[in-house]
Amino acid sequence: MHERSPEEIRIHRKRQVALGYRILAAQRWGDLGDGHISGRDPERTDCFWVLRYGVSYHQAKSSDLVLVGPDGKLVEGEGPINIAAYYIHHPILAARPEAVSACHVHTGWGTPFSAEVRPIEPITQESCLFFEDHAIFDDEEVQVQSVEAGARIAAALGANRAIILRNHGLLTVGERVDEAVGSFVHMERVAEAHMKARESRPISAAAARFAKKDLVQHGAGRSAFHALVARHIPDRSVVDA
Repeated sequence: MHERSPEEIRIHRKRQVALGYRILAAQRWGDLGDGHISGRDPERTDCFWVLRYGVSYHQAKSSDLVLVGPDGKLVEGEGPINIAAYYIHHPILAARPEAVSACHVHTGWGTPFSAEVRPIEPITQESCLFFEDHAIFDDEEVQVQSVEAGARIAAALGANRAIILRNHGLLTVGERVDEAVGSFVHMERVAEAHMKARESRPISAAAARFAKKDLVQHGAGRSAFHALVARHIPDRSVVDA
């Protein structure tokens, strides 16, 4: 089996980041530029790729990504950096060396759900993905303006796959870009279920763990990502420019 070179890995990750932004756009998220997806560079592991500020998500291409260094400065690419992405993603990726990507965008259900500052319960099949695998950042700093604030988010996140940012929204992480983005879409649907099913009856912890074990064995976020790409971006070459 061919072992991919760092450059091949970089191209693949950047492509998935660009596709991820288009997936967000297909869900009608991020129209105000209120979100970001990161992809850790395979060689400069303290740096990450993110869409340069000002590009509409539905037009995202690999060439629109910029490489952000650990000091928040531009390392590679052209265009302005989304500084909020740096404040949030840099501390998370620094604290989670196994993570490759994080995904955050303001959404119609995740944002109001986060304002209730309550945990996800196993009330649907998708909810089981996050059972005993998410955290709450119970902090009023919705306008993240420093690496220190991002570090507090990273500390609250711990080793979990996702975090609810109080009064702010949702965030997911993954060992692959597609896993982080697909998990985010799942989490938004979970938030929707929680907001709609006000008198829901959760399943037992044992049943939730059983469902989660089966759901995650092949990467639930990963399969969701590729299903979304197939549905919304039939011509994947559009991100390759």
